[in-house]
Amino acid sequence: MLYLLLYPLHTEVSWLNLFRYVTFRSAYAAVTAFLIAFLLGPPIIRLLKRKVVEEIIREEVPRRHLAKAGTPSMGGLLILAGIVLPTLLWADITSRYVLAALIATVALGAMGFADDYLKLVSRKPLGLLARWKFIGQVMLALAIGIFVYLFPLDNGMTTWLNFPFLKNVALNLGPLYILFVMITVVGSTNAVNLTDGLDGLAAGAMLFSGAAYAVMCYVVGNFKFADYLQVMYVAGGAELTIYMASMVGALLGFLWFNSYPAEVFMGDTGALPLGGGIGTVAILIKQELLLVIVGGAFVIETLSVITQVIYFKATGGRRIFRMSPIHHHYELKGMAEPKITVRFWLISAICAVIGLSTLKIR
Repeated sequence: MLYLLLYPLHTEVSWLNLFRYVTFRSAYAAVTAFLIAFLLGPPIIRLLKRKVVEEIIREEVPRRHLAKAGTPSMGGLLILAGIVLPTLLWADITSRYVLAALIATVALGAMGFADDYLKLVSRKPLGLLARWKFIGQVMLALAIGIFVYLFPLDNGMTTWLNFPFLKNVALNLGPLYILFVMITVVGSTNAVNLTDGLDGLAAGAMLFSGAAYAVMCYVVGNFKFADYLQVMYVAGGAELTIYMASMVGALLGFLWFNSYPAEVFMGDTGALPLGGGIGTVAILIKQELLLVIVGGAFVIETLSVITQVIYFKATGGRRIFRMSPIHHHYELKGMAEPKITVRFWLISAICAVIGLSTLKIR
């Protein structure tokens, strides 16, 4: 919005030429997002407490979680506001990429809000039924897949997959790319949701993944950098740097209140749009497979659940982990919650660095 309003005036006011630069707008989008989450935090937390929107502690989780009873949830509202408002303010809102990312974020945020509202306000323990939540995610992912298929990149490489660490190696999926988009978006959405189980865990891990994708958005959207690093150039993709910078800023502001001991939990209101948002961006900038590396902490959590379920059914009730996702396994082994969280942050940071290194190692 500011870009469309102020940049055209740069011929009369020279300093407004700053709005031409994605780096400038991204930096201030991050600052704006942080301030929105930081300033809205106290009143939103008070409102959630007043409305008794408190997290329901499940019986099967480690007993130390019982002390968290009464902590308000749906703090993802801070994340949503911190992503959407700065993006609208600092990005070129005529960009189809920005609009696609925002639509995915708002849609998944609304789905998460409905689930949290039913569980925490209407006191329906199951919330939004799993099958309806899954169907909603699939329909949104299908819409994203059809969108990128019907409005392909100028270079005709929309349905091609690039492989990390490998140069000039790609696979054309053709119409099957739509199915791949659906798997990617739904998978990333639920991976973040599964990881959201300890104070600051999902938010901190996503902070590093989001920062890595902010860098990648800028690289693939800058012809000179993309050519030098021999990555696929996506014209207009750099505008998504502002979206990802807003996500990083929003997470920083949210962590102010969500770090141990948490004053508020994000709930599905925050977890779903975070996962779906970064999954959508990975699709739009043609760095889909890199999401497995950059989001390594989330992959570990998801695989622990899948492995546990398969092994449990195959062995008639035996378990690999004491409890899944794996962060609960370490809790039951006696590890302190803050230590588990920080170690997953470190894993996420390392994965982000490895992911960024693939831009050069080819």
